Amino acid sequence: MAGILSRFKDIMSSNINALLDKAEDPMKMIDQYLRNLESDLGKVKAETAAVMAEEMKTKRELNECIESINKMQTYAEKAILSGNEADARIFLEKKNELNKELTSLQQTYEIAQENATKMRTMHDKIVKDISELNSRRDQLKAKMAVAQTQEKLNKIGSSINGAMGNMSKFDQMEAKINKKLDTANAMAELNKSQESNNIDDLMAKYDTQESNTSSEIDDELAKLKAKLNLDK
Repeated sequence: MAGILSRFKDIMSSNINALLDKAEDPMKMIDQYLRNLESDLGKVKAETAAVMAEEMKTKRELNECIESINKMQTYAEKAILSGNEADARIFLEKKNELNKELTSLQQTYEIAQENATKMRTMHDKIVKDISELNSRRDQLKAKMAVAQTQEKLNKIGSSINGAMGNMSKFDQMEAKINKKLDTANAMAELNKSQESNNIDDLMAKYDTQESNTSSEIDDELAKLKAKLNLDK
């Protein structure tokens, strides 16, 4: 019984949150605590019932002794009224024996009553403590659920941050590709411009040839007119 009371005292007076911090699975630890306490309560209840039964027994024996004393007193009075002093003496002697027994029974009953009161008080306190622990367990389970949800949110947040990092890398790759595309387009534009210039030069070449041919013909025509005296 002392061990049971010591466990209850340790649990109720300790900081249960500090104990739970050391546990790998706090909720399993809480449930195990309560299972142990419920088991201890069963033992306390059985012990309390036994002590209370002893109290009722001593109370009954005490009442029976008092009843017997009163009965001997009544019979002694009847014997005196009947003029039978010898019988009255016997009843009174038995009464005296019962009075001595009564003193012992009274002491026994008082001890049993005190023990029963202590055990009942102890039992009721344990029941109250278990109820309190159950309430605290529910609160802790609620806190644990919130904590687990927060952990999930934190993991999701980390994943999102990682995805954002990947998106940033994707943007960098896109920028590089765009730069390559712009460079290629610029080079194509330069090549196209060069090709256009080549065409223009080629066309100018022939334009010059035509111009030179026309000039030569004009010169020939002037010479011919001079020779034939047609320029006058």
